[in-house]
Amino acid sequence: MNHTLPIHRALAVLAVSLALAACTSTPAPPPAPVDTTTPAQRMAAVQAAAGADDKEVTVQPLRDPQVDDLRQIAAERREAGDLAGAADALNQALLLVEDDPAILQERAEIALLQGDWGRAETLSRKAVALGSRTGPLCRRHWATIEQTHLARVEKENAASAHAQIEGCTVPGIKRY
Repeated sequence: MNHTLPIHRALAVLAVSLALAACTSTPAPPPAPVDTTTPAQRMAAVQAAAGADDKEVTVQPLRDPQVDDLRQIAAERREAGDLAGAADALNQALLLVEDDPAILQERAEIALLQGDWGRAETLSRKAVALGSRTGPLCRRHWATIEQTHLARVEKENAASAHAQIEGCTVPGIKRY
C-alpha cells in the first residue's frame, strides 16, 4: 500500500482551499445610512421653523375671495388626507394668481407631504424669489428647502438653507 497518497490528497485539498481563499474580494463597504424621516415629520419641522412670534412684523396681502375659497378647500382636503385634492385646489389658485408666495409655499408643502422633493424645492425657491425676505412665510420657504435637501442626503445644501432661516426674523419696532 502507498501511504503517501492520503498525504498528497490532503495537501492538494489544502492547496485548492488556499487558492480559493485568496480569490475572495474585500468585503463591500457598509451601506450608507438611510434617512427614515417621514414626509409628515418633515412638514412638522417646517411648521416649527415658521413659529409664531407676536413681536415680529408681518404683512398679509389682500386676496381674491375665489383664491381664498380654493385655499380653504385645499386646507380641508389636506386635513382629510387627500393630498392630491389639496394639490389640485392649490394648482387652480395658482392659475388665478401665479405669483403669490403664500400659495406657492402651500403648494410646496403639499409636494413635501407627497415626497416630491424636487417640486417642493422648486416651488419654495420661486416663493422666496417673489416674496418677503422676513417673517414666518420666509422661514417656511427656507425650512422646506432645507427638508428637501435633507431628504436627498445633501447635508451641505441643507445646512446652507438652514442658515437662511434665522435671517428671516426681523424684530418689530419697540415702542415705549
